[in-house]
Amino acid sequence: MIIGVDGNEANVREKVGVSVYTLKHLFYFQKNSSSNLRFIVYLKKPPFNDLPDETPYFKYKVVSGSFLWSQIFLPLELLKNGLSRQRINLFFSPAHYAPRFSFCPTVVTIHDVAYLHYPDEFLKKDLYQLRNWTNYSLRNATKIITVSKTTKKDVMYFYHAPENKIEMIYNGFEKEIDDQMISGTGGEMIPPIISPYVLYVGTIQPRKNIIALIRAMTALNKTHPEFNLVITGKKGWLFDQIFKEARNLYLENKIIFTGYVTDEELVTLYQKAFCFVLPSFYEGFGIPVLEAMSFGCPVISSFSSSLPEVGGEAMLYFDPDNYSELADKIVLLETDKKLRSELIKKGYQRIKLFSWNKCAKETLKILTSLHG
Repeated sequence: MIIGVDGNEANVREKVGVSVYTLKHLFYFQKNSSSNLRFIVYLKKPPFNDLPDETPYFKYKVVSGSFLWSQIFLPLELLKNGLSRQRINLFFSPAHYAPRFSFCPTVVTIHDVAYLHYPDEFLKKDLYQLRNWTNYSLRNATKIITVSKTTKKDVMYFYHAPENKIEMIYNGFEKEIDDQMISGTGGEMIPPIISPYVLYVGTIQPRKNIIALIRAMTALNKTHPEFNLVITGKKGWLFDQIFKEARNLYLENKIIFTGYVTDEELVTLYQKAFCFVLPSFYEGFGIPVLEAMSFGCPVISSFSSSLPEVGGEAMLYFDPDNYSELADKIVLLETDKKLRSELIKKGYQRIKLFSWNKCAKETLKILTSLHG
């Protein structure tokens, strides 16, 4: 059996979210390749050094072309491949977009449909692609993989995909590996930070509900003025209103926006934080929750989308529309030392349920099952 894979998401310098997902699968595929199970990884440009090495049964194929690559250039290459003796038997797209024509069965992974819940947070060009290219990918796919039950329900609701066509496989996480590949990292040096501080890690955009976190800190500082807020991550779409909120509430001296930070700096931020807060309205999975738990940082999360699936009983929850409730939960962590200790212990246990090896193994099982 020969499986074709779109490896472009992994072939980038700064790997976050979907890039990590794709890279983990490539390493697993390479490790499990054999004379009976071969892989061809299709790329727009030559593979970076951190991708898995080629083997006799795991090869890279660079297909030139950037604009409409998955619509034109990749399908033409797959057509040419289909006419050869060593044609692929199946094609796997780890991130939303399958080739317009693959000339063989296809499997596609959908990570979230935030663009349907919050269309105003996406550029019109990106929104068009996400809506329409995902639509044809799902329609033509032999199987669809989602990374959470929430995303599975969304795919069924918005795209009317039949349930028996969808397989749910949770993302993985391994702290000893992911120390060097934590989401939202980059290269700016962080300024000195005064403890105690509440930590947020993720893209700065409205869907992440950071304004509620800022307002919660305003309420918290009335009784606990010693607390600060550290916001780590890149600027996303419509971030100006978030900075404006901080200025309007006179909280600029209590908030540190770090921008990108190095892997080592982010580990330190998790380890020294009083707690980690993920206030999002919508998450397809929420890997930062597991990252925080792995470093002994208690987590408070909004009770929305997939987050309760990921966190279970190992974190506290609040209504994302009620910032006062978030402030109360931070105070509860500060006053109830036993609760704080229990959450940390439960967090260490919770992360054991998620494994990239398990995730990739289940994915490969689906792929190989489609070959008659």
